[in-house]
Amino acid sequence: MSWLNWITEPESWIAFATLLGMELVLGIDNVVFISILADKLPAGKRASARTLGLALAMGTRVALLFSIDWISELTTPLFSIYSHTVSGRDLVFIAGGLFLLGKSSVEIHHKMMARKEHIAAPKTTSFAGVIIQILLLDIVFSIDSVVTAVGMVDEVAIMILAVILATITMIAFAAAISAFVDRYPTFKMLALSFLVLIGVVLIAEGLHQHIAKGYIYFAMGFAVLIELLNLRIRKHHP
Repeated sequence: MSWLNWITEPESWIAFATLLGMELVLGIDNVVFISILADKLPAGKRASARTLGLALAMGTRVALLFSIDWISELTTPLFSIYSHTVSGRDLVFIAGGLFLLGKSSVEIHHKMMARKEHIAAPKTTSFAGVIIQILLLDIVFSIDSVVTAVGMVDEVAIMILAVILATITMIAFAAAISAFVDRYPTFKMLALSFLVLIGVVLIAEGLHQHIAKGYIYFAMGFAVLIELLNLRIRKHHP
């Protein structure tokens, strides 16, 4: 089959490895957001919500990969405001960024108030509501991921395989990530702060203010390293 020809091409494997790494990196914030939303469900439903959320993310990305022509049209200007053109992709990024910014800010407020008043954060029992929120953010993250993938690789088969393997990896580690974030409240607050930052970046992208993601992920990694050091200090000097 012609779509399997890339298997014998070394440069295609290099592109696949690069794309898989990118999908894993971009998927981390998705896993964190899904874990935080799933934490509002009863304990018995959280694993199902995480798995379903990631499966929806995979399905959304694969569907978008089969709609590359439509994705390319998202960058076509729809209208102009003064000298700035606005495309469908810009609107999706701005809406998604505002949603992520608002949702993360509300979660931070709830955590602060719950800690201040020494009460548990309110839980929601709406499984469907959590899944809908996950799906909305999946669409935003997926468009960002697919646009990047299309710019890196020509073969749709490579993109789909990278997305599937990245999703399987994230599902395998989602429970561990969720348990770690839930065990250490400071890490949960740090994760929510990351999501605020990602929301700001999405809005900036929608306004044509490009921010290199390398700087963002370096800042996140550095903050996590500092928090790990603080955690180690608190462990030995409670």
